[in-house]
Amino acid sequence: MFSLKQNSWFIRKVVIWRAVASIAWSVLLLPVTTAVFVLLSRFSLFHPIQWISGEETNCTSLLMASSTIFSLVVLCGVVLITGFFNLEFYTLVPSIPCSRMALLGTVLHPRQCVHSLVYCTMGMLVMWCASVTIGGRYSTLGTPCRQSESGEVATCLNEYHLFILLAGAFMGYSHSFLGVVQNMYYVSFQPIQQYKYPRFKGCLLMVVKCSVVQALYSARNFAALYFFFGYIPKTWISSTLNLQIDSSLQSLDSLTGLLDFSLLYHLSISGTFLYLTWYLTVLLFRIYVTEAYSFPVQSTFTEDAEQCLPKVLTEKTTLVMKFLALQDLALLSQHSLSRRLEVFSLSQPGGHPHNWNAISGECLSLLSELTQRLVAHQDAVASNGRVKSPSASSDTRSASSSSSVVSGTEGIAETPRPSVPLRTPGSVFKSSVGGANSALTAPFTPDVNSPFSSPALRRLVGQQDPQSPWSGAVQSPHIMRRGPKLWSASTESQSNGSPLASPAPASVPSPPAANQKPSFLAQWLQNRREQVKSFLAKRVLIVYLFNKLPEASSQALFADSQAHIWALQGLSHLVAASFSEDQFGVVQTTLPNILSSLVVLLEAVDRHFKLPHASSKPVRTICSMGDSTYKTLRFALRAALKTAIYKITTTFGEHLNAVNISTEHRKRLQQFLEFKE
Repeated sequence: MFSLKQNSWFIRKVVIWRAVASIAWSVLLLPVTTAVFVLLSRFSLFHPIQWISGEETNCTSLLMASSTIFSLVVLCGVVLITGFFNLEFYTLVPSIPCSRMALLGTVLHPRQCVHSLVYCTMGMLVMWCASVTIGGRYSTLGTPCRQSESGEVATCLNEYHLFILLAGAFMGYSHSFLGVVQNMYYVSFQPIQQYKYPRFKGCLLMVVKCSVVQALYSARNFAALYFFFGYIPKTWISSTLNLQIDSSLQSLDSLTGLLDFSLLYHLSISGTFLYLTWYLTVLLFRIYVTEAYSFPVQSTFTEDAEQCLPKVLTEKTTLVMKFLALQDLALLSQHSLSRRLEVFSLSQPGGHPHNWNAISGECLSLLSELTQRLVAHQDAVASNGRVKSPSASSDTRSASSSSSVVSGTEGIAETPRPSVPLRTPGSVFKSSVGGANSALTAPFTPDVNSPFSSPALRRLVGQQDPQSPWSGAVQSPHIMRRGPKLWSASTESQSNGSPLASPAPASVPSPPAANQKPSFLAQWLQNRREQVKSFLAKRVLIVYLFNKLPEASSQALFADSQAHIWALQGLSHLVAASFSEDQFGVVQTTLPNILSSLVVLLEAVDRHFKLPHASSKPVRTICSMGDSTYKTLRFALRAALKTAIYKITTTFGEHLNAVNISTEHRKRLQQFLEFKE
């Protein structure tokens, strides 16, 4: 998510101007889409010649009408607000809720409620412009009518106009709701870079198709909703505005009233015009924001050092700048010889490879973080969701993986091992680059402390109720928690020949004193609480809401893997290019660490794909503006990882036998040399 409070040079000089350019093009396209809508709104199936050549349907005269010009001004305001929301809510790391209750909490978030209210208002404005442009029976809310009893002329409620306005509000809420469910504000980067115009032209047909399909679905759903509850807004508005209801006309909240071909046709094309206006704004914003940006590798002046690629890669707050920097790294490693030579160059004076150390260090740090995340997730799954103690997890972990993760990054960007156990399910709502509460991912990142988050959700991110007897290592709700074996740490440490490590103060709870017994009231409340939990756990609706969604954890683990894919591509191509371009041998000093990190990550990825639902392909959506590429990022990462190792092994060949790496890693690399992977 973009925040106006961010004081970054990249936001001020690049992102905001790109967003302004996308909004400007959306405004310039409004007359074209409005002209097409005007022609289609006056379409006559039984008089096609009059529709084409008649003076009443002349495109120029209709566009120059005062009502159409005023509608264009209102539509420009709608596009400006839509562009602002795109800039405010966009995210590069999608939010993937693990349960339906988490998704419900996101939909009911106050920020999302305000977003839905604004889009309902904009939907009514666009549909009002459409009804005024169509004219006829849709033009005004009140129409003169003659009462049957007295014969006097009165102002009656025009239900056709009301029907169109309520349909706009319904479509606005549908767009806001689908923005959360389908991650419509998720901005992904294309694997093949294109210029803006060819990309827009290639996506235009898809946008029109999605607009038509979504408009038909919304028209069907709204017609069914109006059939059952249409009398409520009709009665309320007529009584509030003191408008009479014309009893001589057929009411629209009946089958006879809804089976009006002209009404359904105008509702469908108006909905298509509404969705097309919003979707074009979203598409142009995605195209402009994801356009490649070239960062200088090194600068002559000190004040420009923060804009150089090695410095930008370490950025943590401005996520869009970090992603574009990694994309630029992947592109320069493949297509720019002069910039690669700058990466391999030495500093003057001193003769140190600062550029290579910074770039390779950040890439290895990203890969090491992903490896630790995957290992922690596998430990959590293997222990049936229990969190292991630091000593137990470090002892039971395989020697090759743990040693390689540490040795693979030492000297470059050594990541200290945390003093608390890693909880992989917490990555469901934490990006590896931005963090859970990052300003770039905040609107669609569920808050585990909110009242909408479930106990299962808190357990996923490692937050447990300390008063619950089920907190800690529990395999079944029918088995009480066993006390920790206080002698296990010393026994294992002595058997391993390592000194006894003092446990953390919070890791081993102090035994309660004999006189500290829970009171009768506290014990009674605890028992009632467990009875309520047991009762709710047997209800079908509760199970449906709180059950974990399939593939959610696997998708969330790799939600930010586009950054890791670019790091793999950039690192592997730079290492391969160094075979003939590195004159000073700066890459050879870190080659063992790079190879070890790649092999360890490959082992972690291979183990992850053996877990349930990890290797299943997601279901393809028929037509949606929501970007679902994040669902296949784990497959793209695995392919990029193997491609990176093959790139290095095929370039160096048998020279890799001289690299100082472990025997296990050498055996795995030998399989790549023999093309057996």
